[in-house]
Amino acid sequence: MAEQPETWPRVEGSLELVEGKLLYMPPCADRQQYTCADVLMTLGIWRRAHPEFLVAGNEAGMLLGGDSRGADAAVWRLDATGPHRGRFQRVPPVLAVEVRGEVEDEAELEAKARWYLDHGVEVVWLVFPADLRVTVVTAVGASELTGDAEIPEHVSLPGLRVSLSELFAQVAATTPR
Repeated sequence: MAEQPETWPRVEGSLELVEGKLLYMPPCADRQQYTCADVLMTLGIWRRAHPEFLVAGNEAGMLLGGDSRGADAAVWRLDATGPHRGRFQRVPPVLAVEVRGEVEDEAELEAKARWYLDHGVEVVWLVFPADLRVTVVTAVGASELTGDAEIPEHVSLPGLRVSLSELFAQVAATTPR
């Protein structure tokens, strides 16, 4: 079933298949929408200078260890993905990004981060638009960033240093002062 998403139920929102269970993800509300767009724009601009990578969004689908997940954004090494097949990626991305929605809690995102790391993802950004903060998670631990901090460059993502203001530009612009 995981390998044939065309057989999945059609719903408003998206689905993930984890440990044999379909998980429903409702459509995004405003803060999540704006932040996902800012994340993807930031990664896309970086990718132009780094064509050895691929950036994906719109619930970037991956099939890892028999489960399927969709990250809000992900970065793969171009040489790891192989040709287009019209299917989920079968190799872990270097980076997976999850942006908290209105109905997710922090524990759910932390569990997703653990799943990603357990399946070979090197770094995970957990992005919290309501709090204007990011938690960067790797196999060695997690660090929380707020304010005008910058996400530090990861050894596997050369040149990718991102200020939080880039990721929250639209949310900040639409937040009443």
